[in-house]
Amino acid sequence: MSEAPPAGRLAAFLAWLGNPRVYMALAALSLLLVIPIVIDSPFIVHVFVTICVFAGLSTAWNIVGGYAGQLSLGHMVFYGIGAYTTALLIQHYELTPWLGMWVGAALSVVLSVCIGYPCFRLRGPFFALATIAFLEVVRLLAIHFNGFTGGSAGLIVPLKLGWAWMIFQDKINYLYIAFGLLLATLAVSYAIRTSRLGYYLIAVREREDAASAAGISNTAAKLKAAMISAALTSLFGSFHAMYLTFLEPETMFSLSGSVSVAMFALIGGLGTVAGPLLGTVLVVPIAELARGWLGASANGLHGFVYGVVLVLITLTLPGGLVGTFGPRVTALIDRLPGRRAAPDREEPALRKIDGKPGEPVLETRDLVMKFGGLTATDHVSITLRRGEILGVIGPNGAGKTTVFNQMSGFLRPTSGTVVVYDAAGRPVMPTRPDEFARLGVGRTFQIVQPFGKLTVIENIMIGAFMRHASVEDARAAALRVARLVGLLHVKDVEARNLPIGDLKRLEVARTLATEPSILLLDEVMAGQNQADTQKMVELVRAIRDTGVTVIAIEHNMQAIMSLSDRIVVIDSGKVIAQGDPREVVRNRRVIEAYLGEDFVDAQGL
Repeated sequence: MSEAPPAGRLAAFLAWLGNPRVYMALAALSLLLVIPIVIDSPFIVHVFVTICVFAGLSTAWNIVGGYAGQLSLGHMVFYGIGAYTTALLIQHYELTPWLGMWVGAALSVVLSVCIGYPCFRLRGPFFALATIAFLEVVRLLAIHFNGFTGGSAGLIVPLKLGWAWMIFQDKINYLYIAFGLLLATLAVSYAIRTSRLGYYLIAVREREDAASAAGISNTAAKLKAAMISAALTSLFGSFHAMYLTFLEPETMFSLSGSVSVAMFALIGGLGTVAGPLLGTVLVVPIAELARGWLGASANGLHGFVYGVVLVLITLTLPGGLVGTFGPRVTALIDRLPGRRAAPDREEPALRKIDGKPGEPVLETRDLVMKFGGLTATDHVSITLRRGEILGVIGPNGAGKTTVFNQMSGFLRPTSGTVVVYDAAGRPVMPTRPDEFARLGVGRTFQIVQPFGKLTVIENIMIGAFMRHASVEDARAAALRVARLVGLLHVKDVEARNLPIGDLKRLEVARTLATEPSILLLDEVMAGQNQADTQKMVELVRAIRDTGVTVIAIEHNMQAIMSLSDRIVVIDSGKVIAQGDPREVVRNRRVIEAYLGEDFVDAQGL
């Protein structure tokens, strides 16, 4: 695609500036500069520099803590790394902080990978505890190497005045730099939130298994967020070191500082772009003004102020300021001049599924899955052939879903293999859920796993991103899938507000959006009324007609009998019968294990 001419880019930029959400946001942000310039007080300038620094730190933390949902309570380790690296490079090598801050950011990125890669596998509070441990280790190292870092006595930044050394007599210059860093951090945060990575991070935060089934590498997504967040945090640490001109480990690697920046995001609204800024603007001026007015008698008062505001917000506004008031404010802003609807985008073409009907597309070979002394699957071998609908039936607890989990990478078999044939017909043995998804194996879950805080169309987009990198293309593809499954009328409804029938269709829609060649359906008709069941039967047939091969676990015998070309029966972890549906249901072992004589009599078999 040819690059847009300069006139076209200028027109697009002016149209962007004309959006009321943009010009109102820029007007509000400009107050951080206008107010201190108009008041012309060194103390007020100090307050606004502090606001910009902590709003930037909180915004950077929000990328990993809000978007990705990883509670990092040791995040100030990157702030300290940036501060000490910049100061030491000035002291020992006379390197300008404008370059030293990028060295600190690079070191912070490396450290974020060293922390994140092993720790992102931890669950619950253990990740938060691990980040605190890393913060404490680095703090102790800074104290121990006193000959290099100054130890607990601290380190004085060489006082070289001027823009080249980022040290000024006039405090307003600090505000310009702090404001610029804040703007850049907000821009990065906004760009991430509205990109594929932002959607991926929210999906990982909401439901990691569903994210993996959509082809997302959870660890890779979280590592990207951690690296970006660490770099931004480090840049603010470097700047703040120049502003304070004195560093000591207790301040630079402060646990209370880490908790504070997380708290600002929580007060303003976790996982939102504006939330950390609003939380900081609400809390920091109160604490700083109280300390300025009361002097030494207010020592530690900021902690009390933070605590009171946090308690009030969490009790009355659990979604934070943006989560509670954001939709109403946005609706009012959208009424201002300049708001334009996005043009309709042409729906991208479906991925072509190549291959000959009847050839193997997936095989399980002697799958054995043991949980301690329990054998959940016992030498299960199934061949799925292109273009068919294969039904899997059996009593509850027979091991059907365990087979599905092995066929999609969510469980690694104790022995045996799962082979997927790629587009060229080559056998591949993937090991992770996202690898299965990228090979064209899509699956739903027995218990639906929607991304509850995302809308229906955004849920489907999570799947569409696997084949479409841009947000616009993914949305267009998601609209096509929503129309196919009958969810277009609720596309802007949050998934957590849907009834069970729509949730089941949404689960199928998100999987279909990955454009799979193989679709694993795990009891998608369970809990539905007759009308919804009939809609699902028709949908599965329509999916098969597009060239997708289907394997379905189902307890609704009328539905699975009418749909399936072949049926596999599993009981106690073993395949006891497979073949033509009418032949299988007359099998004596199947009747005794699952169907019963009444079903056979009722069907006239």
